[in-house]
Amino acid sequence: MSGRIDGQAHLGRYRLLSRLGADTGPGAVHRAAGPDGRDVAIRLLAPGAVPDIDRMREVLSPYVVDVLDGDAAASPPYVVSRFVPGRPLAETLAEQGPMAGDALRRMASGLAKALAAIHRTGLAHGDLGPETVLVVDGAPVVVDFALTAGADAAGDVLAWAATVTFAATGDRAASVDVLPAALRPLVEAARAADPGARPEAADLAEAASRLTLPEAPPRPPVPVPPAPRAPEPPAPQPMPPLSESVPPPAFAPAAHGLAVARGWARLLAALVVVIAVGIVIMAPIAGLVLSVGAVTLLRVAGTSARGWAWALGRTLLTVPYAAAFTVAVPLGLVAVSAVGGEIDSLSACAFGAGAGAAVLWTAPGVSGPRRQLERMFLTVARRPRDIAVAGVVLGALALAAAVGALTLTPSFSPMYGLQSSLEGTMDRLQTSVDRF
Repeated sequence: MSGRIDGQAHLGRYRLLSRLGADTGPGAVHRAAGPDGRDVAIRLLAPGAVPDIDRMREVLSPYVVDVLDGDAAASPPYVVSRFVPGRPLAETLAEQGPMAGDALRRMASGLAKALAAIHRTGLAHGDLGPETVLVVDGAPVVVDFALTAGADAAGDVLAWAATVTFAATGDRAASVDVLPAALRPLVEAARAADPGARPEAADLAEAASRLTLPEAPPRPPVPVPPAPRAPEPPAPQPMPPLSESVPPPAFAPAAHGLAVARGWARLLAALVVVIAVGIVIMAPIAGLVLSVGAVTLLRVAGTSARGWAWALGRTLLTVPYAAAFTVAVPLGLVAVSAVGGEIDSLSACAFGAGAGAAVLWTAPGVSGPRRQLERMFLTVARRPRDIAVAGVVLGALALAAAVGALTLTPSFSPMYGLQSSLEGTMDRLQTSVDRF
């Protein structure tokens, strides 16, 4: 940590701009600028707090703020997250009144999806409520999660019930009897006295997304005493041309823009995986070595506090998983060739290596490298010009890798002895299957 906190100062790599809210000291939130100019929010924590920054960064959901950085060893410790241009739920209700209909359904479903994303990483929010829920374009964005020790998923589900009740009534302790009939069973289940009987957040999200809730009844018009004399109506003004139309509010598309950026980040990450798999099919030995190194580096970048040993260990744990596919795919291709057609032995082995590489990069249970790629591309995906450049370059490389994988003879350099052994083994196996 460097610089001061009060006044113009720096905190680590971040330049503090202003304090958000009235809190000072531990618990205060500052708006700041990152070294790349990104707008961020920094939450100061009490001395001794040990936030799990690495796991917090793994939480990816449009309904949860992105944790970007932090330092548990600083004095005071702090967590850096994306700045969310929203208003707290309590302020939104104070201005617009309780929610109903589709707005309430979106709030209940979005909060449950946020908790489900947090719980998938093994974390819990611990302090969900109107103060830690920001409303952006009618959708919730949950902030300040995993900062409370001893929090658990069941406690979060109970807090979900209280927060949804508050959104519907303006009173988090209101009876469930005043809630819409379709919403009552979910809130009652989430309020169960036995924590083990409460539903999981993912189940709440699925059930809430299917709700049909009644809209609020229209407010009766306020009687207006008759005026002595009605003023003359102003002359009608011509509609401005489309080029002069009033622009939409600056922050209205924030949630939509974030979803679009995430979509582009996923696409760019997928193109990198396609390129990696294509390289492995063309050069299995060298490609697999490069893939192992690349996924290990991505894990190190995503979990820098745990270091090389942890990242390499996680990669090595996926090797048997990848090896199973590397063996199974060639055997499956040989079995298919017995029905009809013929496949080149080296190509079958190369496609098996490609399947193994795909497992190393992204497969059920293997998400670290892919998620880190998405985080790396998220900054690029927020700028249309950078999206275009990255999309064209990676798209061309992916196309070249796919064409090369399908047309070129695979090279097992520098292990040419292995190449001969594999080719002979596959030929004998294919001959045996054909005879059978």
